[in-house]
Amino acid sequence: MMVRRMSVALAVAFALGGPAAALAQQKLKFAHVYETSEPYHTAAVWAAGEIAKRTSNRYTMDVFAASALGSETQINQGLSLATVDVLYTGQLFAGRSFGPISIGGAPFVFRDFDHWQKFSRSPLFEELKAGYQKGAGGNTVVAITYYGNRQTTSNKPLNKPEDMKGLKIRVPDAPLYTLFPRAVGANPTPIAFAEVYLALQNGTVDAQEN
Repeated sequence: MMVRRMSVALAVAFALGGPAAALAQQKLKFAHVYETSEPYHTAAVWAAGEIAKRTSNRYTMDVFAASALGSETQINQGLSLATVDVLYTGQLFAGRSFGPISIGGAPFVFRDFDHWQKFSRSPLFEELKAGYQKGAGGNTVVAITYYGNRQTTSNKPLNKPEDMKGLKIRVPDAPLYTLFPRAVGANPTPIAFAEVYLALQNGTVDAQEN
């Protein structure tokens, strides 16, 4: 099967302070937009426990799921403002701090999973991580994960690009997500993940992709 578009999440962490900061107990905030039933949340809770255990409770971490600390755009801003310490985010959201890192989430970039996996382990991705760290004020990409193909659901069949002409479609609130829908004549509407169901119910959009 040809994989046309992949959903990738980055685990991004703030730049920890120096030795003096490490001596005092610090409580960290891990924010994400996924529901508590998602594997991402399970992994975040596990990580919080491991961080406390492996630092002898010098660092503890509360996990805020399901957009409790805001949309993906807002928690990325929180990372920059140090009101959030760790987060899951898509590369296209990270691209607000360093544009080139968005390329890994663009449509039709990867042939299949193996192609993506080679990218994730490549010198190119290391270069993109370094660029993000510089552009994001020292915040660091600590992991990259594969989250499956991006999917579109619509209230009408979409069998060819022309079928998307005029379609009001929800996209995540990051610039590159609007590029493909515009290219095929659709009307992309950036809406936070937590508001997708309501937007579909009240007719704000006819379709969504995530």
